[in-house]
Amino acid sequence: MGEAGPGPGVSPGPREAPEPEEDEATAPAGARGSRAVPRGGIRVLKRNVKRNGSKSCLNRSRFGSRERDWLKEDVGRGCVYVYGGDSAAAASSDLRLVLCTVETPASEICDGEGRKNLFLQLHGDLVRRLEPTEKPLQIVYDYLAGLGFDDPVRMQEEAANSDLSCMIRFYSEKPCQVEQLDRILLSGVYNVRKGKTQLHKWAERLVILCGTCLIVSSVKDSHAGKMHILPLVGGKVEEMKRRQYTLAFTSAGAQAQTYHVSFETLTEYQRWHRQASTVVSMRLSMVDLSCYSLEEVPEHLFYSQDIIYLNLRHNFMRSSGAGSLDSLCRFSQLKSLNLSHNRLGEFPVSLCEISTLTELNISCNGLCSLPSQIGKLLNLQTLWLDGNFLTSLPEEMGNLQQLSCLGLSFNNFCELPAICEKLILIDKLALAGNVLETLDLAVLNRMSHIKNVDLRLNNLKRAAADTLEGNKSVTYMDLRDNQMTDLDLSSLGSLEQLHCERNKLKELTLSGFSLRALYANSNCTVCSICNQLQCVPDWACEAKKLEVLDMSHNLLVELPSRILSSLSLRKLMVGHNRLQRLLPLVEHIPLEVLDIQHNLLTKLPETLFVKALNLRYLNASANSLESLPSACTGEESLSMLQLLYLTSNNLTDQCIPVLVGHPSLRILHLANNHLQTFPASKLSKLEHLEELNLSGNKLKTIPTTVANCKLLHTLIAHSNEISIFPEILHLPRIQFVDLSCNELTEILIPEALPGALQELDLSGNTNLVLEHKTLDVFSHITTLKIDAKPSLTADSALSSTFWSHGVAEMAGQRNKLCVSSLALGNFAEGVEAVYGMFDGDKNEELPRLLQCTMADVLLEEVQQSDTMFMSNTFLVSHRKLGMAGQKLGSSAVLCYIRHDGADPASNFSLTVANVGTCQAILCRSGKPLPLSRVFSLEQCSEEAKRVKEQKAIITEVGLDPLHSLGCSSWHLCPRPFTSCTKCIDDLLHTFPGTRVRLTGL
Repeated sequence: MGEAGPGPGVSPGPREAPEPEEDEATAPAGARGSRAVPRGGIRVLKRNVKRNGSKSCLNRSRFGSRERDWLKEDVGRGCVYVYGGDSAAAASSDLRLVLCTVETPASEICDGEGRKNLFLQLHGDLVRRLEPTEKPLQIVYDYLAGLGFDDPVRMQEEAANSDLSCMIRFYSEKPCQVEQLDRILLSGVYNVRKGKTQLHKWAERLVILCGTCLIVSSVKDSHAGKMHILPLVGGKVEEMKRRQYTLAFTSAGAQAQTYHVSFETLTEYQRWHRQASTVVSMRLSMVDLSCYSLEEVPEHLFYSQDIIYLNLRHNFMRSSGAGSLDSLCRFSQLKSLNLSHNRLGEFPVSLCEISTLTELNISCNGLCSLPSQIGKLLNLQTLWLDGNFLTSLPEEMGNLQQLSCLGLSFNNFCELPAICEKLILIDKLALAGNVLETLDLAVLNRMSHIKNVDLRLNNLKRAAADTLEGNKSVTYMDLRDNQMTDLDLSSLGSLEQLHCERNKLKELTLSGFSLRALYANSNCTVCSICNQLQCVPDWACEAKKLEVLDMSHNLLVELPSRILSSLSLRKLMVGHNRLQRLLPLVEHIPLEVLDIQHNLLTKLPETLFVKALNLRYLNASANSLESLPSACTGEESLSMLQLLYLTSNNLTDQCIPVLVGHPSLRILHLANNHLQTFPASKLSKLEHLEELNLSGNKLKTIPTTVANCKLLHTLIAHSNEISIFPEILHLPRIQFVDLSCNELTEILIPEALPGALQELDLSGNTNLVLEHKTLDVFSHITTLKIDAKPSLTADSALSSTFWSHGVAEMAGQRNKLCVSSLALGNFAEGVEAVYGMFDGDKNEELPRLLQCTMADVLLEEVQQSDTMFMSNTFLVSHRKLGMAGQKLGSSAVLCYIRHDGADPASNFSLTVANVGTCQAILCRSGKPLPLSRVFSLEQCSEEAKRVKEQKAIITEVGLDPLHSLGCSSWHLCPRPFTSCTKCIDDLLHTFPGTRVRLTGL
């Protein structure tokens, strides 16, 4: 989180607050008339309140007038809320409001309250003990600045809002949840009997379940007396039927022992049974204490000497003291240790004494160097060092001759570590997210044991080779998201797979002898980071083993005939280029996947379906196709095509008979073409159809033979001229039906609807009238979309909005859209308008919350500020999501069309802000003008830089956008992108076809 000061006027040190004056109506019982002299610039106001979820427990209106005046004098002053240790629960708790300055340390606040420590919790997650010198108010201000607030006065106001406690909270005692404590350690005094027979008597004993063992000892001499330790891994825990609430714990092996423990209540019995069942079910002795805010492990854990795997990820483990990292060497059989995300700062040298370690994960700990003693870990096979600040590795690491896996991603290496030459068992060089600018092939050649090279997200500009010596070991290389313009890897003679997406490549040279897959696309439309390959290299045509070729999002104008006639190529992806034609096929080819969408094609090769008999997937959307080639040479078709996408072409009814030649079709998209009819005889032969999209045509009916498509689960036919409801409600698997924006007048429904039906969209059918009986039949459907009929009132003409809007959905990659929209054409009871789109990806809760609250937040922010109102609307909405926003997130885009009410002759202005993947596009005479920014690593270099600086580990699969509302527990940044377009009324007159389109991916 970046540093952010409170702005000008910050006091240089602790300042004494004035004597607080409490409002008479809000002062708590027993507090009236009492006054205390402030110590060291802090003042504590106590409130005993009820907590309920994330609701406010103290409103700013409860400040006394003198407290408010004191805060206004200096933006370096503020307040923090301090909760008691039980505030996590919805129960009575002691909440204190502490007035202080940005220079007030935690130790001073603790002294003022008679406490030893102060704890910090972010996003309802882990709880960290503050150092005495840390400054709580400055922490809050830095946090707010990281979210996006930049006005010191506004940050002071936000810090005083108790709603902020759902994101950042201070405790006077460390809160602990019962469920977490149970998983760490269970203990109690119970009646215990040893053995399976009745010879032993019941006796009162102290029983502890910690780690992998059950510990039984005398109550009086629990520390000095004899302890009975029962290893449980692989053993049994059984209910004793003859005695209520009693469990029998049995160890594994031939010398198995049994202890019976009798509990007093059902709750205790269930807690112990649940935890013990987890332990006995493990095959290996593993203890998971991750995400518990631990500073040390419990002393009883060291009795579990059979522990092999110990997970301490996401804690705050101390390097020294009882139960600290220095004590871990007491585990005699420990092989795997996970200490990632523990804010260590330095590598604990004591770990180098655990000679049994074979795996160590110490990622994301802010390490700048490694000690030379690491060379003592001679049995180490796996070492994860990702997400630190390392620039070099010690020479002593050359002693780790058993090391076979080394993670160095997202550090600060500027060159390939030379020590890797000595680690001959390592076959993968994982250096993604570092700062390399040159790929030194000579150094790579000396590492003859390396087969896999991952250099994603570096600053690579070129590949250098001092010699002509070839490399016969590297088979996989990933160079995605770099800055290379020319790439020559012809010396890598054994290269089988190359990823070089999202560079600036103009020339690419490889050895095609062993090449099986080439991914050279950009996956973006931002020209500054696109690849710019204008032709398929000759070596690619000669690659005899090439199976996958991805050159999407480049500048290709034609494909060589040798590529299409390749006898090895199975996947060819050349979408988003400038292809005008494809050469005819002469020989049979094994091609299975062909993606040619978004090109300039007017026709497909006549022999495509005849020569490519293995073709299963074809995407030719967004071209200018007017016809389709035949799939039959005789009476019978051999086509195996299953997925066919032909959206946005110029196809007419003449293409329909050709489709019959593909009897295996499962998905057929013909949206946005020029279809007027779909012959019933043709549709009846497509019996395997599962998804059919006919939207945006001029169809007047869907043939009744659609009833033959028994496997159909999705029918999308919006924006046509359909007047008769199709016979689809008899289909057993139908789930989603979209017939919006047609000319339906009535619906004939069967006696029983299919049980699978989940969504039916009938909106936009202005002449459709549904009776109450019909609505009752549809009541079990999860989503039913129909238009609400407007009520006729005397002033209906006056209530008509100045702006018009509509909502449409198109088929995409998701099975379900979790999207909510906001459309207010008469915002603030005037001629202004607000439109928004909120995409929760897989959750519906947050989009609906934003839909209900964001307009009110905007109205309040507009009244407070003329410049930062849109950004602040997003940031305040982020806070108002409360506890729901800590685990869930949502992309959002908001458009505000504003008018100066004081000047009727003034122009309109359009202000747009967005986070995540939701976008706003201004359409001028059919041409798109983006008004928003897509916050993704691929399309935003600033976002990629920010993520790397935060040491977030990004896998090869990628990462979702890190700008969103909510998802605070992921430490995401909601800072929105804002743009303003003035004089929108002049724009409307200049471009009569101007529209603003909001999209949620």
